[in-house]
Amino acid sequence: MGAMPTPIDELVALLDAHDVKPDATRLRARTYELLAITPDAVMADVGCGTGRAVAEMAALGAHAIGVDLNERMLATAHDRFAEGDFRLGDAAALPFRDGELRGYRADKVLHALPEPERAVAEAWRVLAPGGRAVLCGQDWDTFVVDSAHPELTRAIVHARADRVATPRAARRYRNLLLGAGFRDAAVEVHTTVLTGADALPVLAKLVEACRAGGDVTDAEAGAWLADQRERAADDRAFLAFPIFIASATRPPSP
Repeated sequence: MGAMPTPIDELVALLDAHDVKPDATRLRARTYELLAITPDAVMADVGCGTGRAVAEMAALGAHAIGVDLNERMLATAHDRFAEGDFRLGDAAALPFRDGELRGYRADKVLHALPEPERAVAEAWRVLAPGGRAVLCGQDWDTFVVDSAHPELTRAIVHARADRVATPRAARRYRNLLLGAGFRDAAVEVHTTVLTGADALPVLAKLVEACRAGGDVTDAEAGAWLADQRERAADDRAFLAFPIFIASATRPPSP
C-alpha cells in the first residue's frame, strides 16, 4: 500500500494539470513578452513552484532564477530542471542585492500574502532602473457560475474568497505597482472559461472548501454539487473567472 499523498504532492499534481492547458501556456507566454526578456538578463520568478516558468524563461535567453518559500517545491524544481537556478526565499525578503534584476515575475503569489504591498516594494528594491515587474493571478472573489442556486452560489464564492489571505489582490495590482513607485503600469484581463466536465473538479473543490470550513451545511453543499454534476453530465456546467496581468517599469531613482 503506497504512502498517502501530502498537501504538497496534491498541489504539485494540481499545478501540473493546470500548467499544461493551452490557456495557462498562453498566459505564461504573455508574461514573458511583458518582461521584455533580453539575452542573459537576470530575472526572477517569485513563487516559482515546480520551476516550469524558470525553465521557459531560460529557454528564451534569460538568466532565470526561481525563488520559493517551500523547500519541497524547490526540491521538485531541482529534480525536474537540474540546470535551473533555484533559491529559498520570502517574497518580502528576496535573496538579491538592490537593483540586481532586470525582470521580476510573480504568478499566483500575491493573493497568498497578508501584505502584498511588501512584496511589491521588494520588487522595486531588487529591480534595476528600467527593470520590468509583471504580476499575474486571479481575483478570488470573482467566480461566475451558472447554477440553479444563485444565492447559495454567491455565498459559496464569497466564503471561499474569505479563506484566502488577500483574495482581491489581483484587482489591486496596478495600484500596488503605482504605490511602490513604478511607472507605465498597465493591466490586461484574460478570462478563463471552463465548461462541461472540465468545470466540475474546480467547482467541487470550491464547494468542498466551504463545506469543510463550515460556511455551508452538508445539505447545501450536496444540493449545489448535485446540480453541477447534472450540468457537467449534460455538458452544461459553466465557470468563468478573470486572470489579471499587470506590468510596470521601475524608473530611475529621483
